[in-house]
Amino acid sequence: MIKKPYWSKVSGIGEPLFLIHGMGSASTVWQTIAPALESHFKVVLVDLPGHGNTPLLSEHKMDPYSLGISILEIADAYGFAKFHIAGNSLGGWAALELAAAKPERVASLTALAPAGLWLAPYNKRLPGTASSRMLAAGLRDLAPKLLKYEWARQIGFNSVSPRWRELPVQLCIDAAIAMGTSTGYYSAWDAMLGKRFNKKISDEIPLTVIFGDTDNTLPVKTSQERSLLPDHAKWLVLPESGHAPMWDHPDEVVSEIIATARLAK
Repeated sequence: MIKKPYWSKVSGIGEPLFLIHGMGSASTVWQTIAPALESHFKVVLVDLPGHGNTPLLSEHKMDPYSLGISILEIADAYGFAKFHIAGNSLGGWAALELAAAKPERVASLTALAPAGLWLAPYNKRLPGTASSRMLAAGLRDLAPKLLKYEWARQIGFNSVSPRWRELPVQLCIDAAIAMGTSTGYYSAWDAMLGKRFNKKISDEIPLTVIFGDTDNTLPVKTSQERSLLPDHAKWLVLPESGHAPMWDHPDEVVSEIIATARLAK
């Protein structure tokens, strides 16, 4: 049992909607869509252990299943018996695990470029993982100044988003700071090794999966295995979109989250 709850923030009106970020990220990743969602949902932003404002404690288990289940502690603290959930990358995988384990708690699920849908589990960290984290950590204090320049944003974000030129400068700064300060990054990576998502999700839970057509982090040939999810899952591939569809197509992602939630019984 996690002794201290994660950092979280609630705003908006309506039914609760949890937004779960990915590895090396933070709740700031949702700034492109959270304001629009607040008109339809009581939006719950969460920082996972070792990310954003949540410290990494010895009792935190970082595997996707444990991360997903631990969201229930926050839901219980707010008195949310049932809620909608959307997650990106590792956060999408954690959301899938939660939906499979506790279907009575999840009203709907929108998975944005979810991890865990690979053909074969990884048995070691991807090449470049350590260097990317070290670079971000080394430059975190300089990020607010450097990322005001287009050349710096290109270096940092052109592999993540084909529309990097259109990304808000503050979004880029916040993403760089999140990576540079993510003490839980390696713990999350190692906790994924040897695993993939292979659970059953009830067909009573509306499920939408959204990938970008230019996802260099989780490419279609190795990391988007549709057979791992139920037949009722709605799959979308957005054009000119990378590993963070909510950055590249915020309006479409907001619409899909709302549409998926409306299907809830």
